[in-house]
Amino acid sequence: MEIILGNIVALIASILMVYVGVIKEKKRILYVQTIQIILSTASNIILGGITGAIINLLGCIRNILCYYNKLEVKEKVILIFLSVALSLIFNNMGFIGLLPIFSIITYTVFIDINDVVKFKILIILSLIAWFVYDLYIKSYVAALFDFVSILANIISIVDIQRRK
Repeated sequence: MEIILGNIVALIASILMVYVGVIKEKKRILYVQTIQIILSTASNIILGGITGAIINLLGCIRNILCYYNKLEVKEKVILIFLSVALSLIFNNMGFIGLLPIFSIITYTVFIDINDVVKFKILIILSLIAWFVYDLYIKSYVAALFDFVSILANIISIVDIQRRK
């Protein structure tokens, strides 16, 4: 029953994730992505993906700070430290459980990039780590949408480059 419920919540979150892939304004990306992250956190908890839930919650905080231009070096260091420390403490999945750490570290370090194409490339790299993690915790809907979102971001990048 948990797998079905977790995948239903993941479906809603995943639809928002794909929508993020076609948005071209950074603030709007952050807003919609924050809602998506909250839903992904719930799905991870339901499916037993504790490190994913931790990383999502910290990613939500990161996005809110970035949205309000309050994500400075000190905040980045704190978020990265908390991500690594809490994930190491609560990880029960070996290497796979550490994949979400890659996502938040990469994203947190480079989130203030104003170039939308570079920002979308970071999203793609983050989604690759989540794709593997989601398959492991049986969040099949999320894994499918990770893949679709990767494609949507690639298409968006191609469209942005073509218009230049």
